[in-house]
Amino acid sequence: MTVETFVPSTTVISLTDAAVKHFEASLANQPGKLVRLSTKVSGCTGYAYVLDLVESAKPDDVLIQASDKLTVAIAANAVELLRNTEIDYVKEGINGVIKYNNPNVVNECGCGESFSVS
Repeated sequence: MTVETFVPSTTVISLTDAAVKHFEASLANQPGKLVRLSTKVSGCTGYAYVLDLVESAKPDDVLIQASDKLTVAIAANAVELLRNTEIDYVKEGINGVIKYNNPNVVNECGCGESFSVS
C-alpha cells in the first residue's frame, strides 16, 4: 500500500516560450520595466485580466522571474484567482493574442473579456 500526500501548488503562473519572447520584445526598448498582471472586477461574469508595463512592482506583489530579461509582478489580491495559470502568446491570423489558460475559471462571458472562479 502507498500513501499519497496532498501538496498544494505553489505555482502562481507560468509562461510559454512564445509569451516570454513576446514580453521580452515588448520590453526591449524599455529597460528596467516589468510586466504586471492583476485582475479587476469587470464584465458580466466577474473578473478581467489586466496586463501593464510598469516601472516597478508594488510592495506586496509576487515576483516571477520568467527569464533573464523578464520579470512578471502578480498583484497580491490576484494570486489566488491566477494560481496555476499558464500565459501564452498565439498568432490568430495576422494578430497576436495573449491567452490565459486558467484552471480556476468556471465560467467565461461569450466575448472572453471576463471570467469567474469557484
